[in-house]
Amino acid sequence: MANCITRHIPNAITCLNLFSGGIACVMAFEAKYDLALTFIILSAVFDFFDGMMARLLNAHSVIGKDLDSLADDVSFGLAPSLIVFSLFKEMHYPAGMESLAPFFPYLAFLISVFSALRLAKFNNDTRQTSSFVGLPVPANALFWASLVAGAHDFLITDSFNPLYLLILVCIFSWLLVSEIPMFSLKFKNLSWKNNKISFIFLIVCIPFLVFLGICSFAAIIVWYILLSLITRKSK
Repeated sequence: MANCITRHIPNAITCLNLFSGGIACVMAFEAKYDLALTFIILSAVFDFFDGMMARLLNAHSVIGKDLDSLADDVSFGLAPSLIVFSLFKEMHYPAGMESLAPFFPYLAFLISVFSALRLAKFNNDTRQTSSFVGLPVPANALFWASLVAGAHDFLITDSFNPLYLLILVCIFSWLLVSEIPMFSLKFKNLSWKNNKISFIFLIVCIPFLVFLGICSFAAIIVWYILLSLITRKSK
């Protein structure tokens, strides 16, 4: 009986990821960005624990990996797309771009498309067992949710052109499927020598969390990308 229950725990946690992601999508569509961020963070927590529980309980299942990817594309692909979709609809469009205003919001779904490509690539890439190649989808989702929730008032002013947002969408969509090696925060031990990059990353994150409020997650993801690029060049 115990075995029958424990083997379903990881998939149940994955379903909680999907459930939370679905709520994040609704909050994003209603332009409730703070709540969308909250539920994306909750999904990220569930996403972390489903794999951990599968390893601890030795409860790997045939559908586990596929279910995880499906849940992730909703929580970390569709949800950030809807956040950007809603933001595009609120933005100020200069006179020369007013005719494009009805169409620009739909470009936000590039994030969903490239998130799905990223997840399919991850599932079939044996190089990504201890580190990543390209930006992980939870990191991408946290960037968008944090940026829009924290900097919303500035992003909808006439000082921020919708083209800038589209450029950001294209850059982060490319990062998802890029061949850039990105480090993982998995600690095998607490040795500085073996985890130097992770420790440096976490130490620099502290002032971001203290001083930047909701925007801290966006800053942390940018710092993660930059540190990955720096350490890649130094190797």
